[in-house]
Amino acid sequence: MPGGRLSHEDRREIAAGLAAGLGYAEIARQLDRPTSTISREVARNGGAHGYRADHAHYATSSRARRRRSETTEPPSALDDQVRDFVERFATMMVDGGLPRMASRVLALLYTADSRSLTAAELVRELRVSPASISKAVGYLERVGMVHREPDPRRRLQHYVIAEDVWLQAWRISARTNLNWAETAGEGAVLLGPDTPAGERLTKMADFFHRLGEDMAGGPAFEVIADALTALAALLHAARPLTADELATALAWPPARITDALANATKYAEYTDPVVLHQPTSDTYTAIPAPNRLSPEQLAALS
Repeated sequence: MPGGRLSHEDRREIAAGLAAGLGYAEIARQLDRPTSTISREVARNGGAHGYRADHAHYATSSRARRRRSETTEPPSALDDQVRDFVERFATMMVDGGLPRMASRVLALLYTADSRSLTAAELVRELRVSPASISKAVGYLERVGMVHREPDPRRRLQHYVIAEDVWLQAWRISARTNLNWAETAGEGAVLLGPDTPAGERLTKMADFFHRLGEDMAGGPAFEVIADALTALAALLHAARPLTADELATALAWPPARITDALANATKYAEYTDPVVLHQPTSDTYTAIPAPNRLSPEQLAALS
């Protein structure tokens, strides 16, 4: 039966022939098979010196079961237009700095009709390995953009996109900018702020620090609170005060009042309609923001 499949008994005869030192052609004649059938059988199952009949038979059966499983796998739920959109959506997120595979997983989760997808569904739809999905989902979990929920009926994990996924992405971007600012600031100190490299890094640190703060919703509450307290103290005093006088009145360390006064100038948009003013080089007072009132309004008030 030249065209039939090899049986377990056929494989035992092949093993016996190899053990007896017979060539592939002689074994093929004994089994009434093409020589190529014998040579392929031996090559894929350990070679002439490693061929074992039982192992070869079970390995071949296992491969056949896998092929049947693959041919009966459910078809993709995505049509070509949706698949194209998922890939374009993912590319947009990659351009924004998200890892490619994580972007593809996130795009698929966001465009799926189902509230969640399993790892097997992600593998099938994205046509990648389970290891790739596991790595991408791990990243998305760490940054809070995806979480997993167990299936109550089966031993499966469902991956669910976070409700505030874009807010999480915004926060991640804000943290990244602040990390850039911090690292650039360390480099400026290391190289010296007066060197060309130090000046470049200082400008970079200032830029990313402001950008990160803006994306995070502005400076920390404590920073603005101290600046407002210093301005309130100056308003109450109704006269210019030195930094030392302010520190004594507020019972603050000198460094804290120095930071508060610097931040009152740096974040004037947060202290409006009152801003810090220096009538002399070492005294401070609080005045109305110069541009808050029009010239006509100022004249009328005067």
